[in-house]
Amino acid sequence: MEIPFSQVSERLNNRRFTVADNAQGLSGAGTVFHYHVEEEAISGTYQGGRIRMGHQVGRVTGPDTIELLFQCLTTEGEMLAGWSRGTVGVDHAGRTTLSFVWGWLSGATGGGESSYVELVA
Repeated sequence: MEIPFSQVSERLNNRRFTVADNAQGLSGAGTVFHYHVEEEAISGTYQGGRIRMGHQVGRVTGPDTIELLFQCLTTEGEMLAGWSRGTVGVDHAGRTTLSFVWGWLSGATGGGESSYVELVA
C-alpha cells in the first residue's frame, strides 16, 4: 500500500520497530529501532541483541522511500558502518513496515535484504 510523501514522516517519527527478517544482518529479535523525522531528515538509534548501540542518519527520497547511513558498536566490540535504501509500507493490521536493501561500508563485507515491523504498545 503506497502512502503519500507527507505521511512518511508521520509513519516513522517517534516510532519503534523490531526485526521481522534479517538473515544476513546483525540485528535480530532483540534489536529495537527508534526513528525521528524533521521534514525530510531522518535520525535514529538502535540497540539490543548483538547491537550494543547504533545510530542512523538519512533522508526521505520519495513518496514511500528512504535512504539511511548506519553505524554500530556490537556487544563483541566491533565497529561497523553501512548504507540502506528502504520502502515504507503498511501491513494488514495497520502497522508501519520497513523493507531495506543494504550493504556494509566498513568493518564487514556483503549486504542483504531486511524487513521490520512497528512495535505497537
